[in-house]
Amino acid sequence: MQSLVLATLLSLGAEPIPDSKAILLKPARVFDGIEVKPHEGWVVVVRGGKIESAGPAAEVKAPDGARVIELPGMTLLPGLVDAHTHLLLHPYNEATWDDQVLREALALRVCRATNHAKSTLLAGFTTIRDLGTEGAGYADVGIKQAIEQKIIPGPRMFVTTRAIVATGSYGPKGFAPELRIPQGAEEADGESLQRVVRDQIGKGADWIKVYADAWNPEKGGTPTFTADELKLLVETAKSAGCPVVAHAMTKEGMRRSAEAGVETIEHGDNGDVEVFRLMARKNVALCPTLAAAEAMSRYRGWKKSDPEPPALKAKRASFKEALEAGVTIVNGSDAGVFAHGDNARELELLVEYGMKPAEALRSATSLAAKAMHLDQKLGTVRAGLMTDLIAVEGDPTADIAALRKVRLVMKDGAIYLDPSK
Repeated sequence: MQSLVLATLLSLGAEPIPDSKAILLKPARVFDGIEVKPHEGWVVVVRGGKIESAGPAAEVKAPDGARVIELPGMTLLPGLVDAHTHLLLHPYNEATWDDQVLREALALRVCRATNHAKSTLLAGFTTIRDLGTEGAGYADVGIKQAIEQKIIPGPRMFVTTRAIVATGSYGPKGFAPELRIPQGAEEADGESLQRVVRDQIGKGADWIKVYADAWNPEKGGTPTFTADELKLLVETAKSAGCPVVAHAMTKEGMRRSAEAGVETIEHGDNGDVEVFRLMARKNVALCPTLAAAEAMSRYRGWKKSDPEPPALKAKRASFKEALEAGVTIVNGSDAGVFAHGDNARELELLVEYGMKPAEALRSATSLAAKAMHLDQKLGTVRAGLMTDLIAVEGDPTADIAALRKVRLVMKDGAIYLDPSK
């Protein structure tokens, strides 16, 4: 009956309520988000929104009357983090980015986004950082509020609202110059950066996202903001307690961003060992968005059986240099370019491109939590942290594809996916 009620609630879009009594989770093993090897024979006790205890079954005593959830053959691990999503976008092979920005009604985009939020959560991603509404204004703030108020199911969201671009550097492009075309992000330059940063924070931005460079078909990739502009933007945001994330694909855009004090750099396609070493020294993490790069190649006709296109070869090479330089890798997929709910593809590619499965898992748990200033709340399995937990069939530290077999999802103590269904 409880499973039927849960299924009914989720089908109606309502959130399940955390159980007030203790729950004993009994998996085959626990990946705690820190140790490379999972803990065989561990159990975890949770109550409401907190983990009460975790450890060997012989040492953890379940409270009287605790509900027991058997998870045979499964691995229990922290809820996953995707630090680069776009809930208000959908795959570019369904509609181009230009068409989504210019032709799709805001209400339509929000309705899609509610489905995207649910798909992301049920895929085991309990926390996301959504990096820009791409022309949908402050809709991410409203979606975040709807999730927090338990109107719709979805992951815990940290939002950047409109994002910031240099005037004339973004899109949509290709229209008559006398027309004023709505842009996918907010334009600002020089001293106006202070006003725009403060305005976005005031309207709900948890992070400020800046596009440090842009792509021009004739010139290639070029930086958009000067070093001084980026420093002004970061200083303004940090003075308000708001961290900054930078879209940067060129070496110079990455260098300026790292020197300015951003906390993560997204994409990093043309980075080399020199700029990656700078990032490591400055404690700037990289979200490589491998899955988005792969998706774009697929949309252009590439198949896995074909030779790897130059763009993916270059991506693979730069990622290898990032690993060699010791840059902290944070899981960030750029979901929205490809389907929401397929977020695990990024972790599969992290492994394919050179990381060990446990390292990739850490990039989506403890390391992501630390990069997002959440490590005292989530990202590991230990007493006192939030009950953000998932269980998957098999052992993802041995085979990362096990993340495709999610059987339990808990967020803030509420069960969204129940293995007993």
